[in-house]
Amino acid sequence: MPRNRATASHLFVPRKTSRAQQRAARAEFAEARTKARRAEAPVERPEFEGVDPELQATYPASGRPGRASARGGKLRLPKHRMTTAVAGGAYPFLAEAGLGAEGIFIGRDLHAEGSFCYDPFALYNSGRIEGFTNPNGVLCGVIGMGKSALAKSIATRAIAHGYKIYIPSDPKGEWSALAEALGGQTIALGPGLPGKLNPLDAPTRPAGVSEEDWTTEVRKRRLLLLASLAATVLKRDLLPMEHTGLDVALDLVVAEAEAVGTVPLLGDIAHALGRPERLDAALGEEAGGLGRAVDDLAHALRRLVHGDLSGMFDAPSTVTFDPDAPMLSIDLSRLGSSGDDTALVLAMTCASAWMESALSDPNGGRRWVIYDEAWRIMRHVGLLERMQQQWKLSRGLGIANLLILHRLSDLLSAGDAGSRGRVLAEGLLADCSTRIIYRQEPDQIAASMVLLGLTGVEAQAIAALPRGRGLWKVAGLSFIVQHLLHQRERRLYDTDFRMAA
Repeated sequence: MPRNRATASHLFVPRKTSRAQQRAARAEFAEARTKARRAEAPVERPEFEGVDPELQATYPASGRPGRASARGGKLRLPKHRMTTAVAGGAYPFLAEAGLGAEGIFIGRDLHAEGSFCYDPFALYNSGRIEGFTNPNGVLCGVIGMGKSALAKSIATRAIAHGYKIYIPSDPKGEWSALAEALGGQTIALGPGLPGKLNPLDAPTRPAGVSEEDWTTEVRKRRLLLLASLAATVLKRDLLPMEHTGLDVALDLVVAEAEAVGTVPLLGDIAHALGRPERLDAALGEEAGGLGRAVDDLAHALRRLVHGDLSGMFDAPSTVTFDPDAPMLSIDLSRLGSSGDDTALVLAMTCASAWMESALSDPNGGRRWVIYDEAWRIMRHVGLLERMQQQWKLSRGLGIANLLILHRLSDLLSAGDAGSRGRVLAEGLLADCSTRIIYRQEPDQIAASMVLLGLTGVEAQAIAALPRGRGLWKVAGLSFIVQHLLHQRERRLYDTDFRMAA
């Protein structure tokens, strides 16, 4: 049988395309299919004209690199529209323009990441901030948060801007070293010390005021001082006949002092009040037993002459006020160490009256008056009344008052709701366009919100502020400011040196 033989011709092999050609063909097919779908689908117009989607900030699909980077797709938030006024109230720390570069450098604005400067006189004169009606301020914060360093820093740097600093009372003696370092003047008062002040000294008559008008003004100031001293010792308001007794005694003492060319003294007033027949003779038929009605008043003023305050205010002044001194501090650290603050309050009243001669000078320039440890003042109506007058006249006198407290509830210690002391204390706070709040304890947050009108964001901030950082409320503006100190300032302002080893 014949065998089949295989052919020797070549096999047909079809020609194949390369991989690059295949990819190009697939791409062309996908593009053609996309064009066909677009041609068939109707044109859909957006419901509203908005921002180009390519310009919207979204996370990439893969997420940002790094740990805890919010991976998982695009972040889409609902849109919300509000006015700039509402945005400023809801987010008070996000887009604040600041107070400008004019004034005293304080530190760093944490939200604006820039320097923070403050000058109440410049802000008042510029009129840029709505609601900034006065140069007064209040500073409060718990112990150890740096409020004393801030007050001393403001005083030191204000001198470089040409301002003068007055400290009417320094209960702890912390300002004495600073005043001496700055070339200022310190007057230490206390039993056995050489410094003496006569609170009945007549201030220098300002230019443009007649002799008669100035005599009437000096008499009014002396009467207010005597009434405040007597009310502090008696711990009550004076009776009408006691006010009359002060009037008559003052006129008698001033007439005798002018006749011999001396100045009236508190001891002379106490001596005149202790002689009832002399008062009755001076008042004449209208006396009506005035002499015996002022017995309590005579014994009250006697404390300033023969009591625990003797030797400080019952003699002619041994120190004079230097109007060119950059800083004047009255050191009262030798007083008030016991639980009774009466002696300290009496000394503050007398020292404040003596210092008013400088404050009333219209040519004295712009000045800062700093009340340290003001919580002691809040409980005494007489001092609050003198401070209220100074607060109200701050613009006319050219002074900026700074009240330093530990907590805002100290204002409530002035008396019960509706009392004279409470009204005066709350009035001082209302007349402060600048409020500086350092850290407050949790139980003080509610009172701070009520007294200062803080928002919820601000209340949360003051509850967790670290040392040297505070909430500044300047009229309607709010700032979180970190106070910055130079190394030399740190050594000069250190109030914890006794705590060091």
